[in-house]
Amino acid sequence: MLQLFRNNSPFTVIVLFIFALVIKFQVLLHPAVPVPVAGHFLYNYIIRALFFVFMRGAFAYTLLSIIIIVLQSLYIKAIVDRHKLFPRYNYVPAFTFILLTSVYPPFNCFSETLIVNWFLLGAMDIMFSFTQTTQPRKLIYNAGFLLSMAALFQFTMFAFFLLLLVGMVMFRSFNVGEWSVALMGYFTPQYFLACTLFLADRFHLLSEWNHIGYSLTSNVVSPMFLVIVLVGICLLLAGGIYAMQQNVAMSNIYVRRDWTAVSFYLIISVFVGILTDPGIKTPWLITMPALSIIISHALLLEKNKRFSNFIFYFSLVFLAICLLTNKYK
Repeated sequence: MLQLFRNNSPFTVIVLFIFALVIKFQVLLHPAVPVPVAGHFLYNYIIRALFFVFMRGAFAYTLLSIIIIVLQSLYIKAIVDRHKLFPRYNYVPAFTFILLTSVYPPFNCFSETLIVNWFLLGAMDIMFSFTQTTQPRKLIYNAGFLLSMAALFQFTMFAFFLLLLVGMVMFRSFNVGEWSVALMGYFTPQYFLACTLFLADRFHLLSEWNHIGYSLTSNVVSPMFLVIVLVGICLLLAGGIYAMQQNVAMSNIYVRRDWTAVSFYLIISVFVGILTDPGIKTPWLITMPALSIIISHALLLEKNKRFSNFIFYFSLVFLAICLLTNKYK
């Protein structure tokens, strides 16, 4: 079955969608309507807009979320292929992302984090192109703009400004003009948002937006489930790092820099997940793109097929145990 996702056949997309529907069937049986989050006014406006389309149709919201997750998994696959992070084109990163987002059912409900992931993935895709373009300032501006948009939805996403700095240091030689463009791109959305709120006499909303919290275990009821998830994720990540050391050693310097950026992405997203307001039920969803890319190494280790097959079946068993033991509020 692993070989099915290792190839690059377009028919694999259909398999991925069916796989997503099967392992997320529990969520479809118990759909949920998204609720507003205090202080997150942009997300609340989106919910109000969707209400005119779906009304109180919980199934429609949940199905939309699953479709978004599948599309994000395909975008991750496209990023990996476009920047040649792996030697061969394959759908393993997409499979891994869909699997990891299924270990905790609320990940599959419509949430602010789903929206934020689009901005973060887009910024990462652009940053990987910094060294392969004749118009670097345009890309630098766009990357800063997208990372800033993520911060407008969730204040703790300002930490990803560090990722922009890492990208500028790793992918570009120092240039005052380019750094100025990066800052302009990052502060442009904030400037226009502040002006819009001021003109609409909603400037007070900014005072509700700039807050942090602590959400390491705030939305998990079962301690056993939490332990299982942490142990399972850590084991999969350890396998991915072990395989990555062997795969990346044979890559060129540009691919190595990309993998360093992915590692920083994961580290920053972990800190953001810890400091996110408990009102956000799925803060750890932002770690899933980087985790899925790194763990995919373990499933693509060509030198040791037994190891990659073991990781594949271990991930399926891990998912099954999570679905059977999870309890959440």
